[in-house]
Amino acid sequence: MQVIGLGVREWTAECQHQFRHHRWNCNTLERDQSVFGKLILRSSRESAFVYAISSAGVVFAITRSCSQGELRSCSCDPKKTGSATDNRGTFDWGGCSDNIDYGIKFATAFVDAKEKKGKDGRALMNLHNNNAGRKAVKRFMKQECKCHGVSGSCSMRTCWQAMADFRKTGDYLWKKYNGAIQVVMNQDGTGFTVANRRFKKPTTNDLVYFESSPDYCVKDRNAGSLGTAGRPCNHSSRGMDSCEVMCCGRGYDTSRVTRMAKCECKFHWCCAVRCRDCLQTVDVHTCKAHKSADWTHPT
Repeated sequence: MQVIGLGVREWTAECQHQFRHHRWNCNTLERDQSVFGKLILRSSRESAFVYAISSAGVVFAITRSCSQGELRSCSCDPKKTGSATDNRGTFDWGGCSDNIDYGIKFATAFVDAKEKKGKDGRALMNLHNNNAGRKAVKRFMKQECKCHGVSGSCSMRTCWQAMADFRKTGDYLWKKYNGAIQVVMNQDGTGFTVANRRFKKPTTNDLVYFESSPDYCVKDRNAGSLGTAGRPCNHSSRGMDSCEVMCCGRGYDTSRVTRMAKCECKFHWCCAVRCRDCLQTVDVHTCKAHKSADWTHPT
């Protein structure tokens, strides 16, 4: 459970990184005592991303701990032994290959257990997105090698399989979030069909959702929205982090803040960058609250 807790922190930080410029920034209104907390989200594309990235986070944490010898139930990938061949020739498996298959097997049993008890569409949606998240981690497994030979030649190699940085999984699932496919349940309740026939049928790599996303402008418990009151915004941006979009047209407040920042950075041979700490005064823009400060979206 301690390792899973690390995975929760990892995926939460990645989720908040991906949504850092959006109205919904991967925060929830309340937590219960379960590992993942109470995700108060509609069956929206944000919910699809959360289930995918959380499942991926468990895979990543368990697999990493296996390789580091922190779990008694697993170790390095036992299948990566002997010799193999790639486009550069023959090599020997060595080192400690990440046991991704064990990580996926564990995450499937642990994360999917609650959803398999359900028979409704939301459970099927969550199971689909959980699986997409697990597959995303495996997608970025890479082969790393060490050369052996005279004068650094690569006449002999020892190779192993390693997971890529979790950011790659986060970036990939972010693209899948932006291309998520809205679906409806089949008549027999066993699967999905696309809500709009002009779109392709979702693959096991795609994220799926049922409901359109709310605007996340105001606090809404049913939508998992904290609203954007008090959120910083970018006065000069025209993107999602702009004050116009982030503040939902309510306007923003500006305050002058003095903070410490790195300045006068210089490169020193070899190989360090040294900076001074300087006081910097900047304007900070934050979104105004709704006219009624305690107003929440009607339920």
